[in-house]
Amino acid sequence: MTDIDFKDKTKTLIDSLKSISANYGLGNDGNEFKIITQVFLYKFMNDKFAFEVKKLDSKLKKAENWEKEISSYSEDDYEMLLLQLGADTAKLKPQHFISELFGRQNESDFAKLFDDTLMDIAITNNDIFSVKTDGGAKVVLFDRLTEYISDGSKRDAFAKAIINKLVGVSFEHIFNQKFDFYATIFEYLIKDYNTNSGGKYAEYFTPHAVAKIMAAILVNEPVQDVTVYDPSAGSGTLLMNIAHAIGEDKCTIYSQDISQKSSSLLRLNLILNNLVHSIQNIIQGNTISHPYHKNENGELEKFDFIVSNPPFKLDFSDYRNDLDCKENKDRFFAGIPNIAKQAKDKMAIYSLFLQHIIFSLSKKGKAAVVVPTGFITAQSGIDKKIREKLVESKMLAGVVSMPSNIFATTGTNVSIVFMDKNNKGNVVLIDASNLGETIKEGKNQKTVLTAQEEQQIIDTFNNKAALEDFSVVVSYDEIKQKNYSLSAGQYFEVKIEYVDITADEYTAKMKGFEENLNKLFSENRTLETEIQNNLKGLRYE
Repeated sequence: MTDIDFKDKTKTLIDSLKSISANYGLGNDGNEFKIITQVFLYKFMNDKFAFEVKKLDSKLKKAENWEKEISSYSEDDYEMLLLQLGADTAKLKPQHFISELFGRQNESDFAKLFDDTLMDIAITNNDIFSVKTDGGAKVVLFDRLTEYISDGSKRDAFAKAIINKLVGVSFEHIFNQKFDFYATIFEYLIKDYNTNSGGKYAEYFTPHAVAKIMAAILVNEPVQDVTVYDPSAGSGTLLMNIAHAIGEDKCTIYSQDISQKSSSLLRLNLILNNLVHSIQNIIQGNTISHPYHKNENGELEKFDFIVSNPPFKLDFSDYRNDLDCKENKDRFFAGIPNIAKQAKDKMAIYSLFLQHIIFSLSKKGKAAVVVPTGFITAQSGIDKKIREKLVESKMLAGVVSMPSNIFATTGTNVSIVFMDKNNKGNVVLIDASNLGETIKEGKNQKTVLTAQEEQQIIDTFNNKAALEDFSVVVSYDEIKQKNYSLSAGQYFEVKIEYVDITADEYTAKMKGFEENLNKLFSENRTLETEIQNNLKGLRYE
């Protein structure tokens, strides 16, 4: 079976789960995404368990019915098998298997059995698969899903419908697949839930072009045992791309995001991409008011790589004054935006994320942050102070100004700011605003870069190449002279084209200019006379 076949089968299962939800009144319901993602995860974990135990015991691989074979193990033998499983595989009991539930679906109160099974899996694997809140509470892996059906009499049928869909499909063939496969599946899985809650949070899904460019520029040489952080992680697209560029086994991920939904999606993304070891570092909470990750001295942790697509505008007036304290003086070195008298929802919270990221970089740290393009040229205020810090501290690697509508859900033009604590040399500024083609996505226009254009941006940046009307390579001193502007266009040379002509051609051109001027002056005098005559006529009336 080909990769395309696997993708199609997986997408068909996802579609069927959405159809079941719709049939039971949960289509477009706020809890639908929990049902779809958690049922998918239950299936994924069941089949991953089967895949791994069959590698450990050849008898299970050869058995006609591996579930029946493994159920015959003694308690000690079963425990020994579980101990041999890697940390990225959930520890399941025979009663957790999908086949077990399938065989018991005609029992009374099947919905409760279904929910109890999910909850038992969650509790059994709590230490590895739970997401923490900034207050220390644990968000377990599963909810009691059938309870989202308000009509209790329909819950058993709902649970049966789900189990009957799951039992006929096997994911065991997909566990040898790589990042691109799972990225496609994850995007398909969450496509109907990929919204940003009315603009209150960061995008759940950053375009692949942006994520790929950020990762390829940040990780342009092999690294080992590094930390990666996103203070507004969303569903983790940026984190997954950079982890893949580094090597999933060579990095540890840390994140924080205020959204319960995005934290759940990020956990799913980590499980799909062999990054289970980092789930313990995924925090649900407000990074700006309650940053969670700290070292043994209680100081904010420093990270080797930081990627982020933070919310640009947000009403944080409720806790703005609490941020203005001695403890935050160094973190928010450029200042905290004032509370707006009107349109509080447009307070520039991205400037706080930017400052937090700068403060959170290790001594060798690198970062890539999506910002509104207006940030790179603001003539005063917090934005300019942040740019001054980047230049004066010699920690700016460059800026890429992206095409408009690179995000289909926002009309804001964006740029990517790249930081590098070790970049004491020149800075690369790229104007990629003219790249890409416009396509329609739903009701919105979206700009899509070709693979060649993505590579052009990456190669130009990493090679520090100056290309006419596309990129410049400038010194920190040159940036200071331009009032700390980070817009490539302000550094492009103004071109004056010279054309050699003969004396006769010069005389003819000058005569033509003179005749045109005389004609314009004549027309102007005629017009003035008409205006004067009209005014006189008005006076006499």
